Amino acid sequence: MASRRNPGRNVTGILLLDKPLGLTSNDALQRVKRLYRAAKAGHTGSLDPLATGLLPVCLGAATKFSAFLLDADKRYRVRVRLGVTTTTADAEGEVLETRPMDGVDVQAVHAALAMFTGEIEQLPPMYSAVKHEGKRLYKLARQGVEVERKPRRINIFSLELRAFEPPEIELDVHCSKGTYVRTLAEDIGESLGCGGHVSALRRVGVGPYDESAAPFVSLTQVSQIAEQEGAADRLDALLLPLDSALGHWPSVRLSADAAFYLQQGQAVLVPQAPTEGLVRLYDPSRHFLGVGEILDDGKVQPKRLV
Repeated sequence: MASRRNPGRNVTGILLLDKPLGLTSNDALQRVKRLYRAAKAGHTGSLDPLATGLLPVCLGAATKFSAFLLDADKRYRVRVRLGVTTTTADAEGEVLETRPMDGVDVQAVHAALAMFTGEIEQLPPMYSAVKHEGKRLYKLARQGVEVERKPRRINIFSLELRAFEPPEIELDVHCSKGTYVRTLAEDIGESLGCGGHVSALRRVGVGPYDESAAPFVSLTQVSQIAEQEGAADRLDALLLPLDSALGHWPSVRLSADAAFYLQQGQAVLVPQAPTEGLVRLYDPSRHFLGVGEILDDGKVQPKRLV
């Protein structure tokens, strides 16, 4: 009789992975899953191979809540090479055009950044994972095909100049989900009349997570720990609790009866609960139960449970 395949460890939590340069997000995810010997794992929004930085990896039950991090705001540190445009809007593409940086000074850059702050429309790049008639745009782009795309509404909450070092500038970007930083860099370059592309990109924040909340963990660290004695406990100590992804929402503590009925899928009335929005749900022992939504009648409806 054939033996059943080992399903992996039932480990739950969120690893703040510092994705290295040159690795796809899925490759990084698979390495973490293998090193943790985890039964289930998922990431919360892809980073280009050119990009480094924060890639929250959800293990076990945390994968149920990864969508909330996918929808979260992002923060990036980006270097933009002005005067040169490329096919991919980053350093991996072929050079399309080189233009002089006449008149580009600090004041001009600040004026350009102000134009791209707030709610703006952005055209997804051809080198992106957006689908057109069932095909990924980047696959079409590699075939030399360009198709019409619809602009998307995004929000650039802040856009700050960190360094002006011609021909490069360094920016801090705080943006809504769905923002293409490569396109933003390209558009800023065009507004300055010289073009531009991303030469380096690092994600420094996702939703409630940044390096001030908890240090990012490198793949090298995870690999080294995985080889040590008592590796499982040491690896698990790197994980954040899954409700840490939702720390910006109010918490609601339920009575034993309310917790029971809510876990059966029923909406429950909770005294002094918030009047609207999403909430974190806990039982009387402060065990995290999941996410609920406040209904118009004031009851708490389960939305996603552990």
